[in-house]
Amino acid sequence: ATEGKEEASAAENNPSRVPQGKPGERSSILYSAGQFFFEYLVVVSLKKMSDGHYEPKITYQFPKRENLLKGQKEEEERLLQAIPLFCFPDGNNWAPVTEFTSETFSFVLTNVDGSRKIGYCRRLLPSGRGVRLPEVFCIISCLGCFGLFSKILDEVEKRRQISMAVIYPFMQGLRESPFPAPGKTVTIKSFIPESGTELIKLTRPVDAHLEHVEFQALLQRLSPHLILHIFASAVLERRLIFLAEELSVLSQCIHAVAALLYPFTWAHTYIPVVPECLLDTVCCPTPFMVGIQMRHLERVLDQPMEEALIVDLCKGKILRAVGDEEEILPIKLQNEMLTSLNRHNNNNNIHTSEQVNTLVSEAFVQFFVRTVGHYASHIKWSKNGSGTFQERAFCKAIASKTNRKFVKKFVKTNMFSLFIEEAEKSRIPQEGKR
Repeated sequence: ATEGKEEASAAENNPSRVPQGKPGERSSILYSAGQFFFEYLVVVSLKKMSDGHYEPKITYQFPKRENLLKGQKEEEERLLQAIPLFCFPDGNNWAPVTEFTSETFSFVLTNVDGSRKIGYCRRLLPSGRGVRLPEVFCIISCLGCFGLFSKILDEVEKRRQISMAVIYPFMQGLRESPFPAPGKTVTIKSFIPESGTELIKLTRPVDAHLEHVEFQALLQRLSPHLILHIFASAVLERRLIFLAEELSVLSQCIHAVAALLYPFTWAHTYIPVVPECLLDTVCCPTPFMVGIQMRHLERVLDQPMEEALIVDLCKGKILRAVGDEEEILPIKLQNEMLTSLNRHNNNNNIHTSEQVNTLVSEAFVQFFVRTVGHYASHIKWSKNGSGTFQERAFCKAIASKTNRKFVKKFVKTNMFSLFIEEAEKSRIPQEGKR
């Protein structure tokens, strides 16, 4: 499992190694339309080993890739070795069952260059009689769009209950369709024996940075107060551990926390569901954001850990904290965000999940606008078009003492540095400013 371990640890365990992907690759959000929907569909099944344990193995892969260069082949092998671990992160104690509620979750694998791939999973019990083992259909894609892929997995599951053979033409049709632009729809024709040709419409949300997110998942489990504590820890790039039993809850909530940081991107280890064999990730001295199944709680607490924020998503409480979470964010802005979050909580039944996403995101984006929104006027442009960020002048320009105190810490984070690095490269001409 060592390859899986390398693959899983996003920034490796070295704080100085910042992922250096191409602009827009670091975040699972900034993908252009027209790309392939997905790279692979794999089926991961549980195979009985000689000691009686079950081990997850890839039993089907589409498409099979031919003529890969040596480097690509190594990367593909590493990817294919890591996938089964993340499809069955709960360990090897499986037994055949007659009933199983299918679940949808996702995981993230980080390549050596810092770019990320997302695995969208549907774990289900194949149709049949008697006891059988669950299997996972996993779609690997560079595109972050949870809602869209959940719908694709619904179609895969529907076809699986007929036969594996019906999945292939559907996925082939999907692979030949371009990924739609935000707000646009792509229609895929699909033939199913008995019921004829179906047209499946896949629409991408208008707001591309929210298409991988379900903030409602977070609001249903945690009070606005706790969400702000978590946000404060994430903004200062600390270690965060989330606990829940269901894989879907873990992956939804962790993606939501990462999305609160927009327009910044979490650049460190990021594992929405940690496989059992990688539980020692929590001993890393560097920042991480990880999800762990509740059944492993004792093992996690026994590990020799650095300070971390441990959040129980089942009971909606914090199990372990550093202690200063209350004081990280400027109090005035913190209260404004609380008011905003409470408002959405009270009207939860009125809003669609898209509306909740927009309202919550707006509150957090406003926080960044109010604290660091003036960054562009503190980039000094040289004649050859390269920019240099004037950090001291930028901090000095903040009138509020409490805001300045926060920003002085925030400018030291990796996510702020990466953001500024991009800003220094991409000059948008500002009238009259040289």
